[in-house]
Amino acid sequence: MPDVRVPRPAHLDHRGARAVVTVLDPAGRPLADASVEVAQARHAFGFGCTAFEVIAPANGEPPGPGDPAPDVLPGVLDRWLALFDTATLPFYWSQFEPERGRPDTDRLLAAARWLAERGVRVKGHPLAWHTLAPAWLRDLPEDDVAAAVRDRITRDVTAFRGVVGTWDAINEVVIMPVFDKEPNGLTRLCARDGRVPTVRLAFDAARAADPTATLLLNDFDLSADYERLVEDCLDAGVRIDALGLQTHMHQGYRGEEWTLGVLDRFARFGLPLHLTETTLVSGALMPPHVADLNDWQVPSWPSTPDGEARQADEVVRHYTTLFGHPAVHAATYWGLCDAGAWLGAPAGLLRADGTPKPAYDALRALVRGAWWLDPAPARTDAEGRFVLDAYLGDYRVTAGGRAATVTLARDAATAEARLA
Repeated sequence: MPDVRVPRPAHLDHRGARAVVTVLDPAGRPLADASVEVAQARHAFGFGCTAFEVIAPANGEPPGPGDPAPDVLPGVLDRWLALFDTATLPFYWSQFEPERGRPDTDRLLAAARWLAERGVRVKGHPLAWHTLAPAWLRDLPEDDVAAAVRDRITRDVTAFRGVVGTWDAINEVVIMPVFDKEPNGLTRLCARDGRVPTVRLAFDAARAADPTATLLLNDFDLSADYERLVEDCLDAGVRIDALGLQTHMHQGYRGEEWTLGVLDRFARFGLPLHLTETTLVSGALMPPHVADLNDWQVPSWPSTPDGEARQADEVVRHYTTLFGHPAVHAATYWGLCDAGAWLGAPAGLLRADGTPKPAYDALRALVRGAWWLDPAPARTDAEGRFVLDAYLGDYRVTAGGRAATVTLARDAATAEARLA
């Protein structure tokens, strides 16, 4: 039987599968002894990035269905789509609903649809978080805060159902009840009720609004405190779909040993791991004595040639580690471009002018190169079949000007591609 395959190193066998694909014509009959072309469309693994660039300016009109995205630096959106398949959009409550009852739904929904139309999986970040909570929430009684959180989650998950399929249901709960940088309603609520009930509030509201959504517990605190929170939530019956692990490395790459240690500790829960916020800088490193990254203030933080070479090496090492670990299901880079990067850091894979750094090219050489099936010819047998042996994900099968999408899944030994 004809065979189409992309070579995989042995340590990446968990990322691939082998299936017998039957190609059917539009009438449902096997397409026997026919030339077909097979090309990868998307990984099952979520290679993600923030996609804030897709959102229209606050005073502008959002793009309609099929319209081009708002004006950004030349080539930025093309480069985004040429590398990533999973987008994170911002739902920071203070920005999304600064005036109570007037959420920014239309603008964010237009951006989410723009991405979904291009085959991108869309994630919302976050539904509940003590930081960037709206000012109008600050002085409400705790019961009213709980009601407002529940209503916000219900409203927004319902409005984006079918477009946004993944949510950070609640963010940074480990520090939430003791957060003292600024007063906010969620810290008071969490201090009164406890971490687990606050997590339950967010997850239950989101689950009721969209039972099909993937809901994450997300945190930057990767210590034993986060492990205990996960244990406590699971013991209390909170259904968590995936664990979010933040890895902002403004102070330097932490290395493979550290990364594998973190992954193994959280993999013990048997839940998919999402590396939700990854940062590697291409300039001077933030000093190690800075405990809170938000406290670091410099007038400028340029990208440098030496820093860009270092960043490219670290990006390859980090993503190779993540893709090689079977518990990791997604990895999101935090900021494609230096323009607008968090803390003003040279953390993007593109420079401030939109040109690619070596790290962009190096990561693309993995995601859309070494770990990718380029268009490949095949020929079906007398029963319309060929063997697809490749990375888990979606593939486009084309024959005679017609096409079909087939998904290569872990436990499916067969699949059908019905041309249309």
